[in-house]
Amino acid sequence: MHLTDLNRHSGIGSNCFLAEIGPFRVIMDCGFHPKKVGREVTPDLDKLPDNSVDIVVLTHCHLDHLGAIPLLLRRNPNAILVCSQPTFALAPVLLKNSVKVMTRQRQEKGIRDLPLYTAGEVDRCGKQFHPMAFGRPRIFEKCGDEIEITLFPAGHVAGAAGVLIRHHHRKIFFTGDVHFTPQQTVGAAKFPEGPFDTVVMETTRGANPPVPGRTRESEIERFLDICDRTVAHGGSILIPVFALGRCQEVLSILADARKRRRVRECPVLVAGLGMTLCDLFDDIGRRTGLVRFSRNVLKQLSCKRPRMGEEFSADRPPRIPSILVLSSGMLVERTPSYDAACSLLGGARNTICFVGYCDPDTPGGKLLATPAGQPFCFEANDRIVRVQARVERIDLTGHADRDSLLDFAVKSQARAVVLTHGEDDARKWFAGEIAQAMPKTKVHDPVSGLRTLV
Repeated sequence: MHLTDLNRHSGIGSNCFLAEIGPFRVIMDCGFHPKKVGREVTPDLDKLPDNSVDIVVLTHCHLDHLGAIPLLLRRNPNAILVCSQPTFALAPVLLKNSVKVMTRQRQEKGIRDLPLYTAGEVDRCGKQFHPMAFGRPRIFEKCGDEIEITLFPAGHVAGAAGVLIRHHHRKIFFTGDVHFTPQQTVGAAKFPEGPFDTVVMETTRGANPPVPGRTRESEIERFLDICDRTVAHGGSILIPVFALGRCQEVLSILADARKRRRVRECPVLVAGLGMTLCDLFDDIGRRTGLVRFSRNVLKQLSCKRPRMGEEFSADRPPRIPSILVLSSGMLVERTPSYDAACSLLGGARNTICFVGYCDPDTPGGKLLATPAGQPFCFEANDRIVRVQARVERIDLTGHADRDSLLDFAVKSQARAVVLTHGEDDARKWFAGEIAQAMPKTKVHDPVSGLRTLV
């Protein structure tokens, strides 16, 4: 097998792998880089001749894995895209929202190339999507040869899949983004047992050693303490969330706490794409049983969409203590969470609580690095606010910790392990630990654009 990492930039970016297995050319994911704009957001698709891809596998619907799919399918109209059933339902909504974001960027930043595709194109490429049930293999044939593809639940977010490819005697497993611990809305990963010939695995948390005594349950309790204490003291709490996954997870945790009277009652404001996805989660759960989320969560919390500029604005916090569950999760400029942070940061009674990954170069990452009492610049709003609110970070990530991933790699007994979806220090940690624990295993850390024999 030959692998080519088509991510233009190292680390976590526009995830996209070309796997050449016998006569088959298989693409694993095709996403947008979260920190780039224009054509720089895409993988290096110029390395793929038109009509050269046979199969596209979409592991899940976060934009760093999904965003460039229409561009790939435009150039490969005969390719078949396989994904899980929840991903099939979610993908069009996420892609059409991406069109709206790109259209706004064209207007605000004058980037003529945007949008890179249209809503109509999203609808048309949907004909190439072929949803698969977890655990049920599908065989593909070409030139008298065949491969078998099976999807397995990967935890992480609704519909996330690990991918097993069998070709003759070889077994190749792609973890995708994975979480081995059950969450409120999705179960834990259920991966097949090895041995495998090759494992291609994410390394997101490789640079983050586990904190002794910290569990998901203890972090949830700490999160609820922060919410209750903030409201009790007359403040509001902003929880920046990713629309897919973290939004529904946080709302489920709050609804459960409300039933137990663990957090006192107050308005819960939900804005952004996450609210729309809540309805989809309910539908997917009813049809497939693969998601644990109901519209009743929104009713239990009496959630409402804020009337932007009325409930709060960049210049004015909410009039009464409130819990704000808003996207984006990294306080990207010109999003509800960005304006809410601008309004809350100067109030000592308020809290801004991050519950997921925050890239250091985003406004959220920069805020986390700003000491209390220091000024923070909201450039898009042309405002400088001194950090008076509490800024907290709670570990409710959808990614497996590094020890769990290392344990999976060791148990896989793989002849080769390929490291992906992680920054340089994260990959370096895994490379060292795997070399020590599995001295006979070849570890590959792919160079962007370089075709590697595995």
